[in-house]
Amino acid sequence: MKYRPSRRTRRMAISTAVVLALAGANGPWLYRFGTEHYHDYKINQAGYKADNGHWDFLDVPSEFRINTIHAALLHTGKVLLVAGSGNNQKNFDAKSFRSVLWDPKTNVFKNIPTPKDMFCAGHTQLPDGKLLIAGGTRRYEKLKGDVTKAGGLMIVHNEDPDKPVTLPAGTRFTGKGNGKTFVTKDPVLVEKATKVFDEKTGAFLRNDPGYGRIYVEAEKSGTQYETGAEDNYRVEGLTGSDTHNVYGIAQKLALDKKDFQGIREAFEFDPVAEKYITVDPMHEARWYPTLTTLEDGKVLALSGLDEIGQIVPGKDEIYDPETKEWKYTGIVRKFPTYPAVFLLDDGKLFYSGSNAGYGPADVGRDPGVWDLATNRFTKIPGLSDPDKMETSATVRLPPAQDEKFMVIGGGGVGESEKSSEKSRLVDLKDPDPKFEDGASLDEGTRYPSASLLPDDSVLVTGGSNDYRGRSDSNVLQARLYDAKTDTYQRVADPAVGRNYHSGSVLLPDGRVMIFGSDSLYADKANTRPGTFEQRIEIYTPPYLYRDARPELTAGPKKIERGSTAVFTTNHASSITSAKLMRPSAVTHVTDTDQRSVALDLKRTDGAISVTVPKNRALVPSGWYMLFVTDDRGTPSEGTWVEVP
Repeated sequence: MKYRPSRRTRRMAISTAVVLALAGANGPWLYRFGTEHYHDYKINQAGYKADNGHWDFLDVPSEFRINTIHAALLHTGKVLLVAGSGNNQKNFDAKSFRSVLWDPKTNVFKNIPTPKDMFCAGHTQLPDGKLLIAGGTRRYEKLKGDVTKAGGLMIVHNEDPDKPVTLPAGTRFTGKGNGKTFVTKDPVLVEKATKVFDEKTGAFLRNDPGYGRIYVEAEKSGTQYETGAEDNYRVEGLTGSDTHNVYGIAQKLALDKKDFQGIREAFEFDPVAEKYITVDPMHEARWYPTLTTLEDGKVLALSGLDEIGQIVPGKDEIYDPETKEWKYTGIVRKFPTYPAVFLLDDGKLFYSGSNAGYGPADVGRDPGVWDLATNRFTKIPGLSDPDKMETSATVRLPPAQDEKFMVIGGGGVGESEKSSEKSRLVDLKDPDPKFEDGASLDEGTRYPSASLLPDDSVLVTGGSNDYRGRSDSNVLQARLYDAKTDTYQRVADPAVGRNYHSGSVLLPDGRVMIFGSDSLYADKANTRPGTFEQRIEIYTPPYLYRDARPELTAGPKKIERGSTAVFTTNHASSITSAKLMRPSAVTHVTDTDQRSVALDLKRTDGAISVTVPKNRALVPSGWYMLFVTDDRGTPSEGTWVEVP
């Protein structure tokens, strides 16, 4: 029978031809209209989707639209979206803090009461499936010109070796040299002094003072209350020996820019009860901290800005999910904020050099392997563009057993215009590891999002050339990275630019959610202030446009490390691989929870058996998505299993 095109096909061909002809005859506007019409037609074709995937907007009802800063996939399959105040001073002043729970299966949204401003907190998955969230915002930054009262850091000394001292809020410090008075708004604990003895003779040598750090502010507004140099300060209201044992020392106290300040509060989010549960607060206030799960299931809190807006001075601490309490590590290691720190197979930690910004340009920037037990830090050489590591993304490439990492893009320190197109690779199984350049992006990219996919590719999307998308520099491109061949494949372009405050999350059905973006300006000339991007896009990878995908029909909900589990399936003969994928907890394109662990696989008639590695550091306790893939690389949906 002779082929005849359908009416719809003939209409589409005629309309496209007419539009393109009119475009040629009537100038740029019609040409642009015709080009966009054809582009929309092309990207919605089945063949194009099968090769490049497809982007869709998530339909979020207006009452659930928030400035999503953080996102985490929970073992219920739902996604927790956290804004806190959402980088909005008015929300902060009104104590309007937001979280929303989204169910990808039903597309149902739910507002979650949010007790504190979790804007720029840290978070990680806990062994029991809860999400630990710690830190957040105590005060928004104040730019120079907006600051009316001189203020800054006061270091309080205590030379009494017998007792610590607590100074209440409202404590007044008066300079011995300048005569100016400054006041605290918060209490401060000043540790007792340490007695120092001669190691050989045992003779007493001296008392090393204990310290406390507190933000102080002038009582009145005006430049006349600024100080120009270091001074000693008398603490008012003290009695007895405290009058000479306790005193303050401050450098310049001025009307300079004041950075964000952090909070100590910590919470567990219960995915079943769908609510926040207050736990023991951290010892240090932290804004922009990283939380990294350790081999024993405890959580290490690193870096952040403290309650006076300065980098926490290396005082890392550990959370115990059993006792719900925090303890100092007792060692000092300094990092810039949101350091990308990953747990390795031997229990040590890898710092890639990726970070989100705040901190000295010459402190804690070098990548390396950190032994937390000894505080030994072994630097790893070879990193290209080492001065462009802020706002870069780091991902542990699949399978996790290989301990290969990729660092993507990044930019210069602070508000630098510099950005890197590099992808740097490092193999930590190598006895002498060093970074080498891998495949490059087309252009310098800050804030790239990177999500591991169940077919072992990595979706790299979003970002901008310049700081916070300045000069209309968003990168509207997406790529799939193949770790085996070290190649990028350009795929369908997203519709929305993503820069600061953005991230991406793999969903259990194999799609990827990308959220956020907080552009500094909304135009190329940098004259119109930007607005937070509340739209959420969903990327459907090419593997979901194939005819069928494997399916696991039944199996256990819990698998012990080192044990084997059987899952029934009607596709056993075509299944070629299986893996456990840890759910994401991402913010500022930093996701240290991501990992894809390959499983030993055996096939039988109507079933498969998978074996989980014994190594607790490779497979930390918690919930995982079990994915299987067939001989075409098509993954199943993720099946939730718990590794106790």
